Amino acid sequence: MFNYLLRRILLMIPVLLGVATLTFFLIHFVPGDPIDIMLGDQASNVDKAALRTELGLDQPLGVQYKKFLLGLTKFDLGKSLYSKKPVASEIGERLPATMELAFAAVFISMLIGIPLGVLASIKQYGFLDNSVLVGGLLGMSLPGFWTGPMMILIFSIYLDIFPVSGRGGLFHVILPAVCLGLSLSAILMRMTRASMLEVNKEDYIRTAISKGVPKSQVLFKHALRNALIPIITIVGLQFGALLTGTVITETIFDWPGIGSLFYEGIQQRNYPVVQGCVLFISFTYVTVNLLTDLAYAIANPRVRLS
Repeated sequence: MFNYLLRRILLMIPVLLGVATLTFFLIHFVPGDPIDIMLGDQASNVDKAALRTELGLDQPLGVQYKKFLLGLTKFDLGKSLYSKKPVASEIGERLPATMELAFAAVFISMLIGIPLGVLASIKQYGFLDNSVLVGGLLGMSLPGFWTGPMMILIFSIYLDIFPVSGRGGLFHVILPAVCLGLSLSAILMRMTRASMLEVNKEDYIRTAISKGVPKSQVLFKHALRNALIPIITIVGLQFGALLTGTVITETIFDWPGIGSLFYEGIQQRNYPVVQGCVLFISFTYVTVNLLTDLAYAIANPRVRLS
């Protein structure tokens, strides 16, 4: 187990280095000069040159890249071109909001997806099963940039149940969490149904039923537990995708998280902030994948990591 963990952690280094390199060069090749955005078109060339020198943007790209990598070796993501605050500090300030939204989205998707998937497997080819399949297909097909405004229009403007935007309490997080977790709940519904149908055909399930074990115990103790492996995989992989999906959802609902910080950074050509956000999301993604693999062994002791 220790060797497995060490190998996976070492493999994270080239992955993050590749992400950092790609992000650095891609954001610098995006059209638009941060100096023009910061000072506006009316600023003099002297002022623009002075600010460019102050921020180090007048140096060759190779030199800037070298400084960027040296900073990473010291866990320094640089400073924001606008606020002059360390990027790590800005990400740290936005992190609680994003994590709150991501965990709420995962919780809601599991609350909806797993029970409906189990019920659909019990009533295979029945009305509920067909409804779950159609609902799952619909949930996966609807993009967040459409469902978000529609939810605001219906539940905030017409029905006046939830606030339109911002972060402040339980009612503020429900709409963005549902918007973010809708596709995941649809995936979980279909995955739970398929996994339960597969497990229900196993010999140990038939043996437990023939021994007179209560149906609810067979369903939740034996079948669902063994069906959790692919579900854990999906939740783990999708949690990383949720962090990237927060860019759209946080922008729509004006949620003060890393997604909105990332969006602002792109708009302002704030290179250090964009690089820092992408690196943070990538690090979270590979870490969640590692934790997902470890969760296999916890959910099913027959799984051994080597």
